[in-house]
Amino acid sequence: MAQMKIQRFSSPDETRPFTDKGRLEVLHVGGGIVGRGIFEPGWRWSKHVKSIAQTSSCEAAHSGYVLSGRMHVRMDDGEETEIAPGDYVTIPPGHDAWTVGAEACVFLDVSGFGDYARPEHGAGARPGAESRTH
Repeated sequence: MAQMKIQRFSSPDETRPFTDKGRLEVLHVGGGIVGRGIFEPGWRWSKHVKSIAQTSSCEAAHSGYVLSGRMHVRMDDGEETEIAPGDYVTIPPGHDAWTVGAEACVFLDVSGFGDYARPEHGAGARPGAESRTH
């Protein structure tokens, strides 16, 4: 018989700091990954994660829910949107993003944080692919 399991972001399996202004907290859940990104005011992917990812734009495909704060997303093709608390969003690879306003954007992602902001993966990483390295 299956048993219940409780995991908490207060004690994540991994914490991956950005170069500044935030971090990613990761839970390994049932063979997958759930991540909580905390993007502080002033955070921008191209300034605070690009050097870790070693790609020209974010190549992770995200599917997640905005818990708090706001974020502006600009796709490589020029499409733009702003996401806010209560929004569930899917964002394909090829984008930049940044926080909007004075509140941290907290984003719960169920698909795109497998190798996100994982320094040892660098340019050859397949963002979103799961890794068991803690």
